[in-house]
Amino acid sequence: MKQYLISRRSFLLGLGAASAAALLTACNTNAPVNSGPTPSQPASEPANSASSSDVVSEPILAAGELPITDGSTACIPLIAQIMADTTGMDLETAQSCVNTNTTAWAWRNLSLYGGNEGDATKLIIAYEAPESVKEEMAAEGGPLDQKPIGRDALVFIVNEDNPVQSLSQQQLKDIYAGKITNWKDVGGADSPIVAFQRGEDSGSQTLFQKLLIQGGDLMEAPTELAPAEMGGLVDSIAEYNNSANAIGFSVYYYIDQMYSKPGLRLLAVDGVLPTNESIADQRYPLCNEFYAAVRQDSAEGTPERKVYDWLSTDAGRACIEKAGYVAVQPDTAG
Repeated sequence: MKQYLISRRSFLLGLGAASAAALLTACNTNAPVNSGPTPSQPASEPANSASSSDVVSEPILAAGELPITDGSTACIPLIAQIMADTTGMDLETAQSCVNTNTTAWAWRNLSLYGGNEGDATKLIIAYEAPESVKEEMAAEGGPLDQKPIGRDALVFIVNEDNPVQSLSQQQLKDIYAGKITNWKDVGGADSPIVAFQRGEDSGSQTLFQKLLIQGGDLMEAPTELAPAEMGGLVDSIAEYNNSANAIGFSVYYYIDQMYSKPGLRLLAVDGVLPTNESIADQRYPLCNEFYAAVRQDSAEGTPERKVYDWLSTDAGRACIEKAGYVAVQPDTAG
């Protein structure tokens, strides 16, 4: 697994619409300067998929037309690849232009604070919104057009010295409900299980609650076991005292391509190890789509609408695969 270190600052809740996500600064001379804090930026190139190289992508936008885009941390390399393929700019330049907030705030910035104003978020590439954010958007936000464009998976991470290779979904539920508290009860050493989670606004916590917990019992994690940042969770598992006892979760693309750590490995779930192949054919049981979204009032011919529509073309799907993700095919979308 390659290691890509992505730093991010916390998004300040009180800034609201004034801190709508900025994708463009150095890339788009017509774009406004973001008045909010500096969000995440990719540090290295994402993995490329050779299978997508047969499709030639022609630019559909000038660099100065790029729509202001927000999204999830794990979508940063894809946003950069979209920028490169839709404008013809080189990937390294595109990577330097990407800024994102949290998954929750990406959806808020589009639905609650987006619009036709010059500095508003126009497009997001993001994992599913938390239920609380969906409720906010339904009550106060503008309606969105959204569609699945790729597939990822909720994956579980343990120390490589942990003898447990696979857990069932029920065992994972029982661990996070506090019903299984020792590794010996699932075939491991006689050691207490230290189960890490994420904050409520994170995309991975949303997937965790949707795909695994499904409204069931969930123990409350103390602050030190619920890092605010996705990279912080991976670091915490790797660095925790007696880290062989720890377990946590992330999304597959992030841990496999963006932020892996020596000494950690992925668990199989129900006997299936997460890989690009097992996620593409959904043999791995904890798969979920990620999305592109624009506001419904984005007119035809606007840059954001052009990119949104382009993502459903052969060139758009090739872009997703070139960035190392699993693209949702036309007969599987929805």
